Amino acid sequence: MSESREARLRLLRSANIGPVTYRQLVARFGSASAALEALPMLAARGGGRAPVLADPALVRREIAAVERLGARYLFLGDPGYPALLAEMETAPPALILRGDLDLAQRTCIAIVGARNASAAACRFARQLALGLAEAGATVVSGLARGIDTAAHIGSLGGGTIGVIASGIDVTFPPENRELQERVATEGLLLAEQPPGTEPLARFFPSRNRIIAGLAIGTVVVEAAPKSGSLITARIAADAGREVMAVPGSPLDPRAQGCNLLIREGATLVQSVEDILEAVRPIDPRAVRSPVRGFEGPPPEDASDAQRRAIVALLGPVPVAADELIRQSGLAPAVVQTVLLELELAGRLERHAGGRISRID
Repeated sequence: MSESREARLRLLRSANIGPVTYRQLVARFGSASAALEALPMLAARGGGRAPVLADPALVRREIAAVERLGARYLFLGDPGYPALLAEMETAPPALILRGDLDLAQRTCIAIVGARNASAAACRFARQLALGLAEAGATVVSGLARGIDTAAHIGSLGGGTIGVIASGIDVTFPPENRELQERVATEGLLLAEQPPGTEPLARFFPSRNRIIAGLAIGTVVVEAAPKSGSLITARIAADAGREVMAVPGSPLDPRAQGCNLLIREGATLVQSVEDILEAVRPIDPRAVRSPVRGFEGPPPEDASDAQRRAIVALLGPVPVAADELIRQSGLAPAVVQTVLLELELAGRLERHAGGRISRID
């Protein structure tokens, strides 16, 4: 995509623009610049005020900050954007990175788990990561305490990717400052948030979907039933990727999440060979090539009556877009147009699994 970084970032940083909305806008209008011009009209159709567009001066300062940090941008549609991640509906429109992007083109395996992991689990995660790196795979994790830290240490020098929930220049937890720098210089460090962004709680689920999206398979080593690691595993499963888990004692709460995954069908892992056997039939090169453009249904405006019908079907309880299409009897392109207008107007919220709800 030859369009300037500034136009793409300005669209992405504008109010009510998320990954799905960004992709739909560029597909519909052909470029970020054209989408920016159309935003006020779309928001008005959705019944809201004109959205707040990102200040061009702020966008230029962000670009300058990224360059000062020795980092660079990678946009969805650019050569080198990881093919598996591009397949995700919520693929990040822009990533900020430091390090060797070629590591993301290899077979990637995510290793995630508890922050308060046991010493035995950390040792096992480190051994798994070392074995995978020696086998030529890239290990992906989130640079958190516990299992993540062990996974990165085990795969340093062989191939590791760290995905963080903050800006590229912010370290969390603070004690991983040296490790994060080593990942950036010896592996690959990825961030979705602009420089200077602190790791707020709402950014971690977004970080998790990048980890799951990069990897052909996700291994969970110790996790509570409602932990972020299980969220990563669920995202991986929804994307059709392999989910694997290390079994643990039923007496240890930290093993309950892994045991639950195995009961639900995840592959039981006791060695590196178990992981390689699980993912070997899946060739990451078999996925479609990275997105070079933004394909989408042709634009199809909705009538006022159609807008009212879709709004009436929406409520505070999240519902799948496919269900709206069935219930309304309208063409998918019309429903997507109305949902896009509502989101830009600040009247729509997107949830996990592609579900949506109305904001009153």
